[in-house]
This record gives sequence, structure tokens and C-alpha cells, in this order.
Amino acid sequence: MGFKEFIQRRSLKAPDDKRTRAAELTLRESLYPICLVTVLFFLWGFSYGLLDTLNKHFQNTLDITKSRSSGLQAAYFGAYPLASLGHANWILRHYGYRATFIWGLCLYGIGALVAIPCILAKSFAGFCMAIFIIGNGLGSLETAANPYITVCGPPRYSEIRINISQAFNGIGTVVAPVLGSYVFFAFDDAKALRNVQWVYLAIAIFVFVLAVVFFLSVIPEITDADMAFQATETHANADDRPFWKQYRLFHAAFAQFCYTGAQIAIASYFINYVRDTQPRADDALASQLLAGAQGGFAAGRFIGVFVMRYVRPRWVFLAFLALCIVFVAPSITQRGWTGMSMLYVTLFFESICFPTIVALGMRGLGRHTKRGSGWLVAGVMGGACVPPLTGVAADARQTAFAMVVPLCFFVAALSYAVCVNFVPAYRDPADAFSTTEVGLRGHHAGEDEEAGDIGVISEEKAVHAEIEK
Repeated sequence: MGFKEFIQRRSLKAPDDKRTRAAELTLRESLYPICLVTVLFFLWGFSYGLLDTLNKHFQNTLDITKSRSSGLQAAYFGAYPLASLGHANWILRHYGYRATFIWGLCLYGIGALVAIPCILAKSFAGFCMAIFIIGNGLGSLETAANPYITVCGPPRYSEIRINISQAFNGIGTVVAPVLGSYVFFAFDDAKALRNVQWVYLAIAIFVFVLAVVFFLSVIPEITDADMAFQATETHANADDRPFWKQYRLFHAAFAQFCYTGAQIAIASYFINYVRDTQPRADDALASQLLAGAQGGFAAGRFIGVFVMRYVRPRWVFLAFLALCIVFVAPSITQRGWTGMSMLYVTLFFESICFPTIVALGMRGLGRHTKRGSGWLVAGVMGGACVPPLTGVAADARQTAFAMVVPLCFFVAALSYAVCVNFVPAYRDPADAFSTTEVGLRGHHAGEDEEAGDIGVISEEKAVHAEIEK
């Protein structure tokens, strides 16, 4: 294979109007691309967990208020709609998933490098700008990775696949606070700031290497024609309607906004909550307790996946989100270890909500899948809006009282969980995908199939052809 042919086979532009065998990937065919993309979930879980730890760290080292420290979350999550509805979504629709992965990783690496001089200068505004660039990179990755995991493989198992991948996101959120407790809070302020810069240098090197791995890897591109085929095969023909009439999608995006905002607010002020309600706990211990809570969050995803093997995902989603409301409410009035325990249980039940909203919201979108994924990821902007409100409430009263803010947003998100279980227009497309045999009974012949074979499948065919020669 010559260099020119090597580059051509790794072209970042995929035709979106041709159906490929990627629409019917089996479990075995989808294993490698899912494993590769799952690495990205760990990356942004680590980045998000690091942000929660830095929130309290900068309150200490730069002497800023709780509400001002939420500027980190505002910069990080405020970048998401710019990526998911703007540049990343354009790249996804005009080039493909792999190009969007590489673009997001490059932005992530650039943001990590920009963060280093800002840290050395002790510039909170500059660091927020670096976090904004990182947020654009991670928003780009989420714009592509969430729908890719959902559609890469048999549709019947989409919720299970995305929850397993998102479980590694949860592991990343555990590792970051543990790292923070030893690297940020165990030293004096000057040494801790120097440690932060080395962490971001290591992140930059890793993501640039990962971008090269994605360029060299051959993974299947899933086109709009593939998704239209899946919608037709499952009889969930919601894509027959224009995009602006996909009301289920926009309700899911609203639920994502409310849920994500509540989740980020609780995690962002968890350390403050522990310090306010348990005076004997220092910042290092509070950071380790946050890691424990995030461990429960990660465990909840694995347990949720197990339950989904026997119970419809929409029912599991309704139960978990309702229990978030049940357990966060007592944390407003309780103090000490009791209140903290309520937040532990809340994080456990938060676990499957985000990925399940993504999977259910994308059901039946067909040719609108790539565009619709941008709206679902844009819902993450809730993480930029709800934490500042929580910070204002915490500055005015106490962090425990401020938990009333995420409680209200959980209640608003519950409206989607109720609709997807009890309103037929929501429930029927979700159930149609839960019973389909696509990807489980071999490939379906189609007139565009041979012309559109790309990714792993076309690579395998080329290898076999060379062997026969």
C-alpha cells in the first residue's frame, strides 16, 4: 500500500447520502470503534472532575467568592452550545465523526497549553479563557461521541452501550478529585499552582497523541442514510417530519439542560457543602469525599446497565431521576454526615440520567440524527447557568440551603421522564428500537451498500483482496 493510498483510505470526509453496512454493525464489528471512543469519555470525565476540584482550590489561592469561582463552570459549559450547534456540528454533518473527534482533541490540547501561562500568572480570567477553549474541544467530542456510541452497533442495546461508555466518564470524575487532594491541597499555594500546570501539560501531550491515533485508525462512519434506514427498519419514522417539528428531541434537550445544570451544581459545591456542614473536614478530606461520591456515581452506571438488561431503560430513567429528587431534598435541611450521605445517594441515582436522555432523545431521528445530537449536547449548557445561581444562593445563605436550586431543576427534568413513559408519541419510538433485530440478524442488502462501504468493513475487504492477489 503506497503513501497516497494510505492517506486516501484515511480521508476525513465521508459521503452522507449513501447507506453503508455501518447501519447494521454487529456487536463484534462495533467493538473496536466503541472501545476507542470510550477513551474520550474518560477524558472529559477527568476534565470535569478536575474542574470541580479547582473550583474550591481557586477560592483558596486567589481569594475569590463561591459565585465568582463558578465562572469556571460558566466558561466550560458555556462553550458547549457554541461547539454542538456551531463548528463541531458543521464538521460532523459535512465531514463525519472521525474528523470531529480529531478537531475536538486538538482544541482540548490547545486549551490545556493556554492554561499553563495563565496559571503561572495567577490570572483567573485567563484560566477561564483556557477552560472556554477546552470546553469547545470537549463539546466537540461530546457532539460526536454520544451519538456515535448510541448508533454504533445494534440499536436494541443503544442505552446499554452509552451507559457503559459513560461509566468510564464516571471513573474519570473519581480519579480527578483524588489527584486534586494530593496534588492541590497537600501543598502551599505556590507549589499547588505549579502542580496544576504540570497536570495540564500532561493532558495536552496525551490528547495530541490520541488525535494521531484517531487519524491512523479506521473506524466505520455512520451516515444520515444509515440512520434513515434504521428508522425505517424499526418503524420509528419520526424523521418523516421536518427537523423543527421534532418536538420529542427539543423536550429531551430541555431535560438535558435542567438535569445537567443540577448535576454540575451539586458536584461543584460538594466540597463547600462538606466544609460548611462538617467543620472538622478540611479541603483535602472534602476532596476525597467528593471522589467517593463520584465513585458511587460511576458504580451507579454499571448497576444501571445491569438493570437495563431486564427492565426497559425508560422505566429505569424515570425511577433514578425521581430518586434524585427524593434524596437531594433532605440535604437542604440536614447537616453533618447525614446531609452529605443524602448527596452521596443523589450522585448514585444521577448516574444513568445523562446518557439515557441522549439515547432516548435520539430514537427515531433518522436523517436528523447528527443535527439532533447537537441540540442534546447543547443542553449541557445548563452546567453554565445553574451553578452560578447555586453560588449566589450559597453566598447569601449557606451551601446546604443552596441545594434548593438543583432540586428545582431536577423537578423540571422529570417532565421528560414522565412523557417518555406515559405519552404514546414519546414512548412508541423508544420501544420500537428496544425490540428491533437490526444488527443481530446479518446485513441487509441495499442498492447503495457496496458503493458506500467505508470504515472497518471496507478496510477488511481491501486486506482480503490484497491477500487473494
